[in-house]
Amino acid sequence: MDRAPFSAAVREQLGDSGWLDRSEIDAALVDFRGVFTGEAVGMARPASTDEVAEVVRLCIEHDVAIVTQGGNTGLSGGAIPTDTVTADERPRIIVSLTRMREVEDMNIARGTITAQAGVTIEELQQRAADVDRLFAPDWGARGTATLGGAVSTNAGGINVVKHGNMREHVLGLEVVLADGRVWDGLRSLPKDNSGFDLKQLFISGEGTIGIVTRAVVRIHPRPALQRIAFVALESLGTLNDLMAMARTTSPGALSAIELIPEVGVKQVVERFGVQRPLDSAAEWYVLIRFDSMQDGVDGGDRVDDDLTELLASAVSAHLITDGVVAATDAQEANLWLMRDELTATRSFGGFGVKYDLAIPPDRIAEFIGRAESLVDGIVPGALSFAFGHVGDGNLHFTVLTPDRDDALLERAAPELLGSLDQLVWEFDGTISAEHGLGRELRERIAGQKSDVELDLMRSIKRALDPDERFNPGVMLPGRHS
Repeated sequence: MDRAPFSAAVREQLGDSGWLDRSEIDAALVDFRGVFTGEAVGMARPASTDEVAEVVRLCIEHDVAIVTQGGNTGLSGGAIPTDTVTADERPRIIVSLTRMREVEDMNIARGTITAQAGVTIEELQQRAADVDRLFAPDWGARGTATLGGAVSTNAGGINVVKHGNMREHVLGLEVVLADGRVWDGLRSLPKDNSGFDLKQLFISGEGTIGIVTRAVVRIHPRPALQRIAFVALESLGTLNDLMAMARTTSPGALSAIELIPEVGVKQVVERFGVQRPLDSAAEWYVLIRFDSMQDGVDGGDRVDDDLTELLASAVSAHLITDGVVAATDAQEANLWLMRDELTATRSFGGFGVKYDLAIPPDRIAEFIGRAESLVDGIVPGALSFAFGHVGDGNLHFTVLTPDRDDALLERAAPELLGSLDQLVWEFDGTISAEHGLGRELRERIAGQKSDVELDLMRSIKRALDPDERFNPGVMLPGRHS
């Protein structure tokens, strides 16, 4: 393909700022971990839905494939184009919606925000806070991750235990289809039973059947007060009872509950120079957040009393050995740093086997014990640890070989991945909880899904993108057709 006519056509439609040549997009061709790389002719940066549709039509005319990229913070490689390695593969472009980041409407009466797909999660949180409301989806990459990317991966985060994943927040979508048409589904109705709920096809669709350009999402009343406790577990086996106690001590108050290992705390303390939350050390900790909708002294006293009651009851029941409730904003920030910066464990070494999995929350302790034994049997002496959103069963499980040759773990990785996959499925879990399947998990997911389920997914792909123009090589195992 002579790329010059295509590049010129896109530049003519979008202007000079709307098209970046190959030499200008190196950073977009590798994920933030440096695991996935790819090739693309260039990057289209449309500034409106009409321009997105025009880019799609030009790609049809010139037989070019499209990979849509949001904040490029995913862990599965779904936003990175594959390498074009054979003559019969069509060239790819990246479509970035970073110029489409307008918050178009804030409707307090309806409890909604309507925004373009390029707005970041943090921007939505701030706009909601400006009108004393809460946009609940939240995770460490909030300042970079975009609304479109979050919808396309059904992202979750720390507030899922109370407010749910992105799927629970999306009321309506606008989507550019693979034939260049625009589907306007920007409804803000909590109830609409007028046929198939089409927006659900694009939530967690990873850009394989449509480009999400705008969305209507829910906002919630903003908690007047929040309090955070950091507790040391008696053992991992007491986690289930502690979670049950946290839910019943003050019904409706629990908004986050996160599991943190000592190995993570140690690394964060050493890397960032922060103070340990507790004088005593334990193998496992839990971060618990309670919300109060009541403002003022009474509200603060109530949520403080609830958390104090929880800690006292948990100590008496031998569920925890120690705990602390943050008394200041600085202390709260220090506690959240323990969770947000757990990626500091990468300082152990380079290569690692990293999972974003989910299992039934009541089986977390059993799973971690089995997984650690499995790892030790395959790579003796390897370091394995878990952390994450235990309230909804979402664990980030990691295997590293600190201070040792990475080649040992790299050689064992295929056996390790296959064995851990089987273990996750034995626990009725999934190997993809928050980041989608992307390139990393697309073939492995065939072990989790039945032939019927995969056939249904492929049928949807064929119906909406028969030419496999959108995000080829992502999500579905094998060829899509």
